[in-house]
This record gives sequence, C-alpha cells and structure tokens, in this order.
Amino acid sequence: MSILRRFVQFNLICLWVALGASGNLWAQSTLEGQIVGEDQLPVAGATVAIQQTAVWKLTDDEGRFSFKLAPGTYTIVVSAPGFDRYMDSVQVSAGTHTWNRGLTALGYTLASVDLKAETDRSFGLTKLEAYSGTSIYESKKTEVIELDRLAANKATNNARQIFSRVAGLNIWESDCGGLQIGIGGRGLNPNRSANFNTRQNGYDIAAEAIGYPESYYSPPMQAVDRVEIVRGAASLQYGPQFGGMANFVMKSGPVDKKFELHSLQTIGSYGLFNSFNSVGGTLGKVNYYGYYQYKEGDCYRCNSAFDQHQAYGSVGIALTPKTYLRMEYTFMDYLAQQAGGLTDRWFEEDPTQSRRERNWFQVDWHMPSLTLDHAFSQRTRLNVRAFGLVAQRDALGILSRINVADMGGHRDLIVDRFQNIGTEARLLHTYDLFGDSATFVVGARAYLSNTRQRQGLGSDGADPDFRYQSIDHILESGGSIPLNTQPFEFTLPNQNYSAFAEHIFRIGPKWTITPGVRFEHIHTEASGDIESFVFDFAGNVVARNQEPFEKKNIRSLVLFGVGTSFKPSRKWEVYANFSQNYRPVLFNDIRVSNPNFVIDENIQDERGYNMDLGFRGSINRMLYVDVTAFYLRYNDQIGLLVKADQPPLYLDYKFRTNIADSRTIGVESLVEVDLLRIIHPGYLPVSLSVFSNLTVLDGRYINTDDPSIQNKRRELVPPVIFRSGVNAEWKGLKANLLFSYVHEHYTDATNAETSSTAVVGKIPSYQVMDFSLSYSWKWLEAQGGINNLLDASYFTRRATGYPGPGIIPSDGRTWYLTLGVRI
Repeated sequence: MSILRRFVQFNLICLWVALGASGNLWAQSTLEGQIVGEDQLPVAGATVAIQQTAVWKLTDDEGRFSFKLAPGTYTIVVSAPGFDRYMDSVQVSAGTHTWNRGLTALGYTLASVDLKAETDRSFGLTKLEAYSGTSIYESKKTEVIELDRLAANKATNNARQIFSRVAGLNIWESDCGGLQIGIGGRGLNPNRSANFNTRQNGYDIAAEAIGYPESYYSPPMQAVDRVEIVRGAASLQYGPQFGGMANFVMKSGPVDKKFELHSLQTIGSYGLFNSFNSVGGTLGKVNYYGYYQYKEGDCYRCNSAFDQHQAYGSVGIALTPKTYLRMEYTFMDYLAQQAGGLTDRWFEEDPTQSRRERNWFQVDWHMPSLTLDHAFSQRTRLNVRAFGLVAQRDALGILSRINVADMGGHRDLIVDRFQNIGTEARLLHTYDLFGDSATFVVGARAYLSNTRQRQGLGSDGADPDFRYQSIDHILESGGSIPLNTQPFEFTLPNQNYSAFAEHIFRIGPKWTITPGVRFEHIHTEASGDIESFVFDFAGNVVARNQEPFEKKNIRSLVLFGVGTSFKPSRKWEVYANFSQNYRPVLFNDIRVSNPNFVIDENIQDERGYNMDLGFRGSINRMLYVDVTAFYLRYNDQIGLLVKADQPPLYLDYKFRTNIADSRTIGVESLVEVDLLRIIHPGYLPVSLSVFSNLTVLDGRYINTDDPSIQNKRRELVPPVIFRSGVNAEWKGLKANLLFSYVHEHYTDATNAETSSTAVVGKIPSYQVMDFSLSYSWKWLEAQGGINNLLDASYFTRRATGYPGPGIIPSDGRTWYLTLGVRI
C-alpha cells in the first residue's frame, strides 16, 4: 500500500500545481473562427490543424474552433470529408484573432460520414462529439482511446494498459496472449465483455447479441485506430444492455499513398512470437486496408500454449461525391491449451502449476459486413450496415471440481455453432428549431440467429481431438462414462427487431436536452434433447433417460431515456442522463451440464436503469478532468448462490437464479496533467504527463427474502479501482509507467470467503506495475516493455467452467520487444 499512497500523493500534488498555474493560460493569444461550406452552413467535424505545433481539433456543431497560442505566425490546414483541403498562413498577435473560412466541395469523398472524436490530442483519451456520423452522444459519458498515442503492449492486447485511462473498468486477465478481452464497467461481469455491446466499425462482433453476447473474437490492437466507449445510457441506440457500448474502429489505408506496408514482429517471455503485417492505400476512389497476424506462445503457466491466426480486409469505394460503400471481412482461428484452475492452497504454493493437462479450446470466426453511407446534404446523413457471423467454439476437457484429480477417461466436449445475420439503418438530420439548431437520429434493426449447442463425451486422450464419442459404442465395448455425464443437443433460433430515436433540443447556446426511446421485440426459443444416466455404486450405467426440452419466450418492451448537458464554455460541460436497461435470459441461463453449478428452470429476464451526473473539461493540452457519479439499478438480477444440499456428499455448488434486486453507487474520476506545459504554456516538443484514474464503488443486494444475501456486496464489484501513470513524449520517443490497484472483492452473492472447490471466494487486493517504451524514426519503429514489473502474484477471477474451474492465476513478470517498419 505504500506504493499506492505515493502515487495518490504525487497525483494530488500535480493536480494542485496544475490548478494553481492555470491562470497563466489567459496571457496567451486566442485564435478562433468558423468553418462553413459553399451554402454558408457550418461544417461540423472539420479538422483544423496548426502545422507548426502538430495540434489539431475538430469543429463543433456550429463549425467553430479555438486555439490558445503564443503570438507568432502559423500555418493553418483545414480538411473535411467532401471538401477541398485548405491551407493559409496567419499572423497571431496578443489578444483574440478571428479567422473564418469557407470550403469548396470535392468531386468525391472518402468515408464522408466516418465517426470522429473531439480531439484535443493531448493524452490519448478524448470524448465523442455531441453527434457525429449518424450517432448522437450528447449528454452521455463517452471515452475514445487513441491507440497510436499509447505506449502499451498491443502485441498481446494488454487490456490493463490499453484501458488504463477508462475509469471504472474491472478487467479479467485470463490468458497471456490477449486472445479474448474481458472488461466490465460499474461492477458488471467482465466475462468476454458480455455486458458491453461490442462492435467493430459499428457492427456486432459477439457470438450472438441476444442469447450469447460473449466476444470470443478480439481485434488485434495493432490494427485498431481507436476504441469508442459509451457507458450506461448507450441502450437507446445500441441495444438494451446495462454496460454500454464498446466499438473497435479499425484502421483504414492512408489517403495520401497508393501503397503502404506496415510490419511488426514481436518476441517475448515464454516463447511469445507475434507477426503483424498490414497493407493499405488509396487508388483513385478506392481505399483499401488489410492485415494478417500470427501469434503463438507457451505462457506463464504450463499446459497453456496457444497459436492464433487473424486476417482482415476492407475495401471502400466512393460511388458518388455523397455515397460511400465499404466491404469488410474478418477471420480468426486459434487453438489454446487451458491449464485449468487452482485451489487457494495450490495458488499460494505455486501459481504457475497446472492440474489439468487435457483441456483445450478452439475458435473459428468469420465475419462479413457491408456498410453504405450517404450524405443527402450537410444536414442529413444515412448509414445502412449489413453484417453476419459464421463461427464455432469448441471446448474440450475436464469440468469436474478442480480438487478432484483427473484420473483419465473421456473428456467433456461442448461445441457451439453460430450463424447470425443482421442489418441496421440510421438517419441523422439537423434542422433549425425556434432559432436554434436541433438534431435527431432514427433507426431500425433486424437480427436473426440460429445457434446449435451440443454437449457430450470427447476422446479419452490428451490431444486436441474435437470429435464426439458414441456413448453406445463406449458402453458396448465395456467402457465407462463419467458420473456427471448429461449429453444434450439444442437448437436456439432467435429473432430481434428494434427501432429507436433520439433528439437533441438546444435551449440557447449552452444547454441541451436529449430524450430518447427504443422499442425491442425479442423472440427466443430453445429445443432439443437431454440425456441422463442412472449409475449403481460401482459406477455402471443401469438406466438411461432421454427427455425433450422446449422453451419459447416472446416479449416486446419500450425503453426510455433522457439526458441534459450544460456547457458554460466550449471546454467544460456538466451533464446528466437516465436510461432504462434490459437483459434477456441468455443461452447459458437456460441449460448447461456443469457439476459446479445448477440452473433454475424458472429464471426470468432482468430489468433496471442507469443514472449519471458528471462534469468534464480541459484546459488546452495541460489539464483534462472527467468525474461522474452514477447509480445502477439491477432488478431480478441473475446471480449465483452457494448451496450444499445435494446428496450424498453435500458438496458446495453454485445455483444460478434471479437472486434479488441490486444497486451499485459509484464515482468514476480521471484527472490528467501535462506538467511541462504548465511550466511553459507555449509549444514544446516534449511532454510529461501524469494521470489519476480512481473509481469508488458500493454494490449491494436489496429487496430479497433470502437473508444470506440481504445487503451483501454484489459480486465482482471492487470497492476501489485505481490506476495511475506517468507518460513522457519527446519527438518519436514515448515512455509509460503504469500502476494498477484493485481492492479485494467477492465472486458470489453470499460473499463467501473461500470454498473447497475454489469456484467461489474472495479475490484478494492486487497491485501491478507496467513499463512500456516506444520509438519511431522515419520508417523504423521499436517498442518494448516489462509487464508486472514487480512480479506480483495475483488473480482476477475464479472460473466455474472453462478455463477453470477454480482460480485462474494472472501472469507474473514478462517482457516483450517489437521491431517494425512502415514503408
């Protein structure tokens, strides 16, 4: 805790210095202006860059921009989708200098309605504009992570580093290669980011958005331009989920080159090798980009090797000056050995050990998409996207309690096949209302899926043989089957139709009110057969039963939300919002054969809402502040209770049911200061910044008749999450030192301290430090770092099934080194 205390003290001192020195800012000159089109309408989202400083910003809704500069002569470069690039030289003297310009329309445009961030490009974290493209973000808590600004371990998708500035995230660290990113906000389960609506370039990437929203696919961060996160109140435009939306925006080919090659080769601890290679460019009206990645490693623990292949291709065509078409295809395939879980005692003895040698996991992922953008005018934009998924995930191994030794025999094999298709259309329009501009978005979505789940017996070997074994053949040949065997095969067709609308009403130049509504129609089904066996005391099968399983649920609902924002200046904002949320019962809430937990057959959907109150703003490139208080209400929450009422052994197990209502109250805060720009407010070629990311949470169960959980802490809600870092930049050199602290928390609703099976219990507090360094010079790049610098021994999850069951240790100290070229 001494390290934590020093970091907190250091950040408070830096914040005090920043606030005390902020008065120096007003001695600078101000360059401000407005960008309009040929029709004299404001151009929102135009890029205005100061060439001498490399600082650039986007114009606001009224086409306005503002810079704080030292007196002198500057070159201004203005560019906007659909317009000619404009360059001019401006003499800035003391006081305020006004510079207005009109842009000329291009013959065609690339990505004319691409999503943009409000970029005061100072710290690698910004927020989204009030509206952009065909989406509205007014009054919402939003964050944009700019990957090129970060010195982080992108080769292994190190989420602890990549999301370090996003307040309130609990991150699961379950594999060394970053095959799956697991993030959860505001105390929601991080398991494969299932409580976020995860998207890539605006379309869904989860296994099945309604019945199985887990993301087995995570794009390589080396191919991602930015990550856009919308919290809590994202339900109205992006679905009813409680967590919000996370959108991975992929890179595009450079617009000023016909061909560019980018190659990055990484080596690291425990046999890590990552090869990332991309090409891109622009040929006339066609922009293209594609990458191939191969990654392999042996990992920190034994029995945990993996190899992964990923590929992506994108072609964008400017069909007309106002119409842009983009086609994409994503492929991923990986095979990973899973070391299984540990008990508390085994973890204390040696976190690198493994008690499972025969557990394997493989994923095959194919995602095509087609996106059409059309600008009817500067005020009216249309976006239509169609997307699909053909995928499969196979899990093979031993699911029995980790404190029961694997004595050989047939393994459990679970295969899920996903076939999804969806389309979503959005129309955004800005118009004049009572002397102020107003903006609305309307949209509709159709989503159809057909998932097949099968669980049965796999081979009795140790290799990754993902073939089912015939139970009849096993029994006829005198073989035996595990006592907990319960094969099943389900077909799970789902349908989801929705419509939504949001509207920004402006009341004067500083105040907005943004109401919204979403209609959801959800049709879920499950049909199949479940087989069970009766054993004698010698373990022989004496009876077999097969029973059909049928379940259908059709429901329609309407969700409402409203937000308001007050901006006393262009840099500062106070906002509040309220949004209803909804989570339908998932596939795994219905049925799964796992000896570590039992599912309530009468489980129901969950409902609730999010409320935010926050303020955010910045002082040029010196200070950035974002503080939000929130209240998350979760009714009929599905959770796990620990029970031990099953004869003959009465071992503890988890029971999944609607356990209670819950509420989580919290404060999320991010403060970042550039120390050198406080001392010298003008342009500097070097920056030294420090940030403090602190979240305080209190999650409790309420409104329940079960005294074992009344007022108990919600599982997976750390009371304190703290991350802090120091970042330095000089020309092409970047360095980062990151400290992460997560307070102890529980994994079940009864707040069990521990259990013999290790699937429930406390997650102790842990502290981790990371160091990263990167350098770029002309066409050459070099990156490197040490993760878990102090070699802390810790874990972030207790798994009930794969990759456990039991404690999943996180990696100890590891290093990586990347060399790359860009030509």
